[in-house]
Amino acid sequence: MILGRSIPLLLRRILLLLAACAVLGPLAACSGSGSGSEPGAPAGAVVLAAASLQESLTEVADAFAEQGHSRPVLSFAGTSALARQVEGGAPADIFLSADEQWMDELERAERLAPNTRIDLLTNELVVVAPVDWASAGRDPFAGGGRIAIADPQAIPAGRYARAGLEGIGRWDELQSRLVPAENVRAALALVEGGQVDRAIVYATDAQASRKVAVIYRFTSGSHPPIRYPAALLAGSKHPDARAFLEFLRSIEGRAIFRSHGFGIAQ
Repeated sequence: MILGRSIPLLLRRILLLLAACAVLGPLAACSGSGSGSEPGAPAGAVVLAAASLQESLTEVADAFAEQGHSRPVLSFAGTSALARQVEGGAPADIFLSADEQWMDELERAERLAPNTRIDLLTNELVVVAPVDWASAGRDPFAGGGRIAIADPQAIPAGRYARAGLEGIGRWDELQSRLVPAENVRAALALVEGGQVDRAIVYATDAQASRKVAVIYRFTSGSHPPIRYPAALLAGSKHPDARAFLEFLRSIEGRAIFRSHGFGIAQ
């Protein structure tokens, strides 16, 4: 009888472990070892971050570790997917969102540690094409080809893309040519690989790629401001989590983000 009652508890523990593995993905094993840490080093704080932060946040984490802290464990994905993991109770310490809407939702659900939310970064929206695309004097959407965007139903970059196209009066005209992607980096990969002709991505994504060129920049007034908030999660217990959150907006941290094309939120 004792064994029979223990089976549901064991099953719940297994499901929780699988959820944690899904969040951390290839960047950290379920043993908790931080990506890039020395063998035997303590695991760092777990940071869930929007896909567009991959290069910049990796460099920031390296700089933080060089100061003697445990290196944060970074997990990148679409903001909506990460927010849902947080809502489901996935073990993590810090969340960096690509928009305010998902952070607002987590705050309403009391998933954020009180008084830790900060506005961290800003970004711009651009259209990219392969580097050999002759853009001089051309309509950036001319030619009838397909255009990749992050999923506008859920992903911040996709919502900004839709708002930008609506803002310039092109959404209805171009909607049938749009190819929704899992996140903004997936949209970038589609144009890099030649599966689509253009993509609407963040300016920082374009800067991170040598295979594409910016052929159009949306004006700031054509879409809502692009802001990246960050916050400590309510369940965080890692001793370095607050220190890393502060390091994100330190002089050194901001300099790294600027070098990758981000603006600093005021």
